[in-house]
Amino acid sequence: MPPFDIVGSDAIRDGTATDAYFLRTETTLRHAGRNPTVVAEVTADQFPDGDFELLAGVKDAAALLEGRDIDVDAMCEGRLFDGGPVMRIEGPYLEFARFETSLLGFLSHASGMATGALEVRRAAPESTVLSFGARHVHPSIAAVVERSALIAGVDGFSHVAAGEVLGREAGGTMPHALVICFGRGEQEAAWRAFDDAVASEVPRVALCDTYSDEVDEVLRAAETLGDDLDSVRIDTTGSRRGDFRHILREVRWELDTRGNEDVDVFASGGLDPAALRRLRDVADGFGVGSHISNAEPVDFALDIVEVDGEPAAKRGKLSGTKQVYRTPDGGHHVGLADREGPADGDPLLEPLIRDGEVVREFDVDAAAERALADADAVGFGD
Repeated sequence: MPPFDIVGSDAIRDGTATDAYFLRTETTLRHAGRNPTVVAEVTADQFPDGDFELLAGVKDAAALLEGRDIDVDAMCEGRLFDGGPVMRIEGPYLEFARFETSLLGFLSHASGMATGALEVRRAAPESTVLSFGARHVHPSIAAVVERSALIAGVDGFSHVAAGEVLGREAGGTMPHALVICFGRGEQEAAWRAFDDAVASEVPRVALCDTYSDEVDEVLRAAETLGDDLDSVRIDTTGSRRGDFRHILREVRWELDTRGNEDVDVFASGGLDPAALRRLRDVADGFGVGSHISNAEPVDFALDIVEVDGEPAAKRGKLSGTKQVYRTPDGGHHVGLADREGPADGDPLLEPLIRDGEVVREFDVDAAAERALADADAVGFGD
């Protein structure tokens, strides 16, 4: 048996990372000599309800479906959606039937985390926000967490291996464990050792709440590191925190009083969008973990809506091939693809795969720009 309970990329690519009934469906259709040409759509909600979510995971979805005898249209990553399909697949059903489970997993999990990250980003738009969520998930998907967060426009992340996958440098300085290894009352020794050991390009961010009052440790760190100190991080546990806003205001005041106006204050530890709104005027940056990584996946489903050119759907789903549109007022509209859309609407389902070939490039920074622009347009998080 393998050392870790991880389904490998080979199983994902060959389609055995699936629910058993899809393989039995293949067996049945082949036995019956049936393989209709279908249109299938990936949808969370049938009609817009004003509850926007952020699309992510399209890059992995494209890699999954590449090389199949199908055409795929999809919204771009970083697009906010609200009702109607985010992806449409057309081709012989057996070309993609067994891949439904992995396809929905790629889109559902990443989109949920991206939506959570966008809630955080919108809560503190002028602050530095880092994703600290990888420790809350299976390490095999750490890069999915961090990429989803980047699509939402966060400034960086902490996971080293995810950075290698994404071609980005991971950030982060010291945990409480480092300070504790030097012993109670030896915080200065820990901060000084870090400064002596770590590469010069790494920001000098001192963790200042391990043993004593936050203000006490902050001022001791400022005295110890002097002009080399870039920032202090306050990560006080909720059980000892009290009024976190007041603590941060006090830290800022005492730093400024002693001429340390250029030292930033960074906050972390169980923060959510509501906390960031309360704290964004008294902290320069935030580390957010569980609100991103523990976000509820988007409840996508894949449904056949057309068979051999004829509308078809199960009960509760809308038959017919559809298109979705964004209007300048931020409206999200769903209509049949062969009908005229809103006069001022931009169609959002765009070519992703043609004849099995991926025809789109994936740029995380462009997706983040799209997400923030979309958020402004639809009033996400307002």
